[in-house]
Amino acid sequence: MTKRLCSIGKNALVDKQVFLAYPTGREIGERRLVIGDNAQIRCGTTIYEGTTIGHYLTTGHNVVIREENLIGEHFTIWSNSVVDYGCKIGDRVKIHCNCYIAQFTTIEDEVFMAPGVAIANDIHPGCEHSTECMRGPTIKRGAQIGVNATLLPFITIGERVLVGSGAVVTKDIPSCSVVTGNPAKVICAIDELKCSRGLTDHPYR
Repeated sequence: MTKRLCSIGKNALVDKQVFLAYPTGREIGERRLVIGDNAQIRCGTTIYEGTTIGHYLTTGHNVVIREENLIGEHFTIWSNSVVDYGCKIGDRVKIHCNCYIAQFTTIEDEVFMAPGVAIANDIHPGCEHSTECMRGPTIKRGAQIGVNATLLPFITIGERVLVGSGAVVTKDIPSCSVVTGNPAKVICAIDELKCSRGLTDHPYR
């Protein structure tokens, strides 16, 4: 484990081959990495300087969390996922394996992302001015994002939205909706969904 400009709370479980406060090549203001109590950080994880993370962080293997991120409590991120710089992430957020969270994405409390979710933040890739208008989506409280979904820049995904597997979300989605397809379209309200296995009438109520 490498520590550099790092403050980590009590009861931390940190594996070997973890890099904390990894230096960024970007010019940033605050360079101290702050991690709260009861963190569990598994081998292969790299967390850059200049990020603040609340209590009960849990990482899988080979996770990367870049600089200038503000992350809440009970954040869980599984193996091989990346949070790029400048993101805001709330409490009790779960990000599964092989996900990419682009720069300047906002994720509110209690969002879940299934494996392979990809987020974009550049509306004009390759343009010399692209960095001037770069922003990821805003994902509102309680949204559930399915396997291999793609979320495009600048959109807002409303509260309690369910994004189906493989969906490509290109525009704002109203709260409490279910969306599928490419481009994603609303197919019903989330309260209308029924369990296909018959375990409950309405799994999202």
